[in-house]
Amino acid sequence: MPQEVVAIFDVGKTNKKFLLFDAGMKLVHQEEEKFAEITDDDGFPCDDIDKLESWMHVCLAGTIGSDKYEVKALNFTTYGATLMYIDHAGKRLTPVYNYLKPMPEEVMKGFYELYGGVEEFCRNTASPALGMLNSGLQALWLKRKKPDVFSKVKAVLHLPQYLSYFFTNKLASEYTSIGCHTAMWDFDNNRYHAWLKDEGVSLPQPVSNSTVYDAMIDGNRIKTGIGIHDSSSSLVPYFKGTREQFILISTGTWCIFMNPFNREPLTADQLRKDSLCYMSIQQQQVKSSRLFLGHIHDVNVEILNKHFGVVSGHYKTIKTTGEKIDRLLRNSRERVFFRQGVTAEYVDPSVNLSHFLTFADAYHQLMLDLVDLSMESLSLIIPMDDHTKTVYISGGFARNELFVRLLAARLPGKKVYTSEIDNATALGAAMVVYEAAFGTDLPSIDLGLKLIN
Repeated sequence: MPQEVVAIFDVGKTNKKFLLFDAGMKLVHQEEEKFAEITDDDGFPCDDIDKLESWMHVCLAGTIGSDKYEVKALNFTTYGATLMYIDHAGKRLTPVYNYLKPMPEEVMKGFYELYGGVEEFCRNTASPALGMLNSGLQALWLKRKKPDVFSKVKAVLHLPQYLSYFFTNKLASEYTSIGCHTAMWDFDNNRYHAWLKDEGVSLPQPVSNSTVYDAMIDGNRIKTGIGIHDSSSSLVPYFKGTREQFILISTGTWCIFMNPFNREPLTADQLRKDSLCYMSIQQQQVKSSRLFLGHIHDVNVEILNKHFGVVSGHYKTIKTTGEKIDRLLRNSRERVFFRQGVTAEYVDPSVNLSHFLTFADAYHQLMLDLVDLSMESLSLIIPMDDHTKTVYISGGFARNELFVRLLAARLPGKKVYTSEIDNATALGAAMVVYEAAFGTDLPSIDLGLKLIN
C-alpha cells in the first residue's frame, strides 16, 4: 500500500524545497533546488517563475506516478512581500518582481499624506515604511510606472496564493500574507485599508488557512491549500503543540522575535525601530521585531578568524561554562563590538582585538554583545503587563550553546527552551491542511524541546 502524505512546496528566496509529511507529521521525503535568478522587464534580478512552475510539476508528477506515496493534500509556503498579477484571461501577467527593487520617490509622492501621514499610516497598517518590502505598495508602483500593464490586472495575489492558483485556478487571499508588513491591512478596523479601493487594487476577501480546493493533477483529485506566509507558518507547530503563551525567537540570517500574545498596538517608536505585526492563522496580530543576527555574526566572526589565524567554522568548537558566563555577565559594563549600535557595514572599526588573548575570549564577548542587541529587539515585543513565561529559540542559533545560555541568563523570569524542529515552516503548512487531508484531528507534535534555564 502506498504511504499517505501531505506534499508541501516551501519556496525561499534561495532554496526551493519539496517535502512530504506522513499522517504522523513526520518528514518522509525532501528535495531541494536552487534556481539562478533571471531579470525582470526592467533588468532587475528576480525569481525564475517559469522554472519554478516547471519544477513543481515535475516533483508532483514523480510523486503521484510512483507506487510509494499517495498525496492526500498539497500546500505552499513562501517568502512574503511578493505579489503576482492575474489578467482577465486568468493568466500570469508579470514577472515575480523582487522586493529588493528600489521604490522611486515619485511613486510615493503625496501618498501617505492622503491617509494621515507616514507615521499614522504605518501605525494603522502595522507596517514600517519599507518601500517595495511593503508588498501592497508594489501594486501602487505598477499602477504609477506601468499603467498599461496595470490596466490589464483582474486580481492581485500574494506568492503563496499564486502557487495554489497555478494548480487550482481559484483566486484566494489569506490573513498571514496580508498581515506581513504589506501596508494593505487596516489593523484598527480589521479589514483591507481604504487606499486599495481608492487606487483600484483588487484582492479576494481573505479566508482561513485551512481552506482547500480540489485540483486535478495528473488525473488525480488532490485537496490543495491556499498557502501561508513562511514566518507565520513557522509559528503553527507551537500553536498546535503547546497550551502556554510563548515568545518564539526564530534565528538564522535574520532573527525574528515573535509574540503572538501581545495585543498592544504598535507605537511610532517601535515602528521606527523596525518592529511590525504579522498575522497568525487565528487572525490575531503577532507583534514582531527583527535583527540581522546571522549576518552580523558571520561578518564579525570572519574578522576574528583572520585576526587569530583560525579556520572558518572554528567558532563551532568553542566550549563555555556556567562560571565563564557568570563572569562575563558580572563584568560587562558596555559593548565592545557595537558601542554605537549596528553600523551600515555591521562592523565597529574601533574595536581593538589585541585586548583579547584568544579567539575564544573574543568570541565570548562578541556573543555577549549580540545577545545584548537581541535583548533590545526582544524588549520591543514584550508588553507592559507581561505574563509570558515561555520562550522558544529555533533555527541555527538554537544549536549555539553560548548564545542560548547567555540569552537564558538575561531572562531569569522565563523558561527558555531550544526547539529543534527541522523544516518548521513546511511542517506548519502541512499542519493547517491536516484535517482536510486525513479527516482526523492533528496528532500531538514533538517540538524537540530542551530546557536551558
